[in-house]
Amino acid sequence: MVNSISQNEALQAYHDMLLIRRFEERAAQLYGMGLIAGFCHLYIGQEAVVVGIQSVLKPQDTIITAYRDHGHMLACGMDPRGVMAELTGRVGGYSKGKGGSMHMFSREKNFFGGHGIVGAQIPIGTGLAFAHKYKEDGGICVASMGDGAANQGQVYESYNMASLWKLPVVYVIENNRYGMGTSIERSSAGDTYYERGKGWKIPGEKVDGMNYANVKEAALRATTHARSGKGPYILEMDTYRYRGHSMSDPAKYRSKEEVEHIKEQRDPIDHFRTYLTSELKIKENEIKEIEEKIKAVVLDAVEFSKTSPEPDPSELYTDVLKEEIAVS
Repeated sequence: MVNSISQNEALQAYHDMLLIRRFEERAAQLYGMGLIAGFCHLYIGQEAVVVGIQSVLKPQDTIITAYRDHGHMLACGMDPRGVMAELTGRVGGYSKGKGGSMHMFSREKNFFGGHGIVGAQIPIGTGLAFAHKYKEDGGICVASMGDGAANQGQVYESYNMASLWKLPVVYVIENNRYGMGTSIERSSAGDTYYERGKGWKIPGEKVDGMNYANVKEAALRATTHARSGKGPYILEMDTYRYRGHSMSDPAKYRSKEEVEHIKEQRDPIDHFRTYLTSELKIKENEIKEIEEKIKAVVLDAVEFSKTSPEPDPSELYTDVLKEEIAVS
């Protein structure tokens, strides 16, 4: 860990990572109870990636990601109530109960989704970066994808355009080693994802995505590069997901021993908790106070999601088409 992390920042980072972990654990329970329908992709194990990146972003920056998106939403400050209500398909959700796990947005927090089509968010994120440059608002876009999406052709079209126009975008590849059930060794002829921008003169680096401090340092380098007018930057986050690809995935393509080894050796939250007590000398009661607070917040989000009404059937026909008024 670096010495530049203050006690207040460390406690906030621990809070944010643990909130994601506990929220996702509850989401898994609700899915098992049949209260969440469709697909549900959990972020458990990858918490340090999004919290570390979020720590260096500015209010005008935009964020876009794939379908493993709940952690991104919570990290950028979206209300756990609204996120959980959307998961359960209720009107109190961020997309009025019509988007579900993979498709919710928040213009207020500059979060542009949640996208179910593999890799589709990358050209959209490149477009958001173009908007930042066009408006000259000093913002950048952080566009995240998984290792599976990193093989999509539209990603490389986006790399070319972003580099050609020097767009302020940071491409984050969350390499959790498995695209659905296929390991990177079986799906990618070259597994150094951070170097794939070389043909377009895009710098990149590989980062320990299970370590908050390492993520923050790399994210600061990447965002400073993009914000200074030098164009895009690629961050490959070496991370790991503990659960299956989605809740319907039994994850039989890897051993229990493999998962347990990662948990014991690299868990981002457990190791950071140890850092808080041993290095920063934060008292145990302060940490437990955060843990109790998060427990209450998540339970409140679950209760809200259960009591918020379902959308009226007439909502099926709303928010489908936006008509623009011609200006003469």
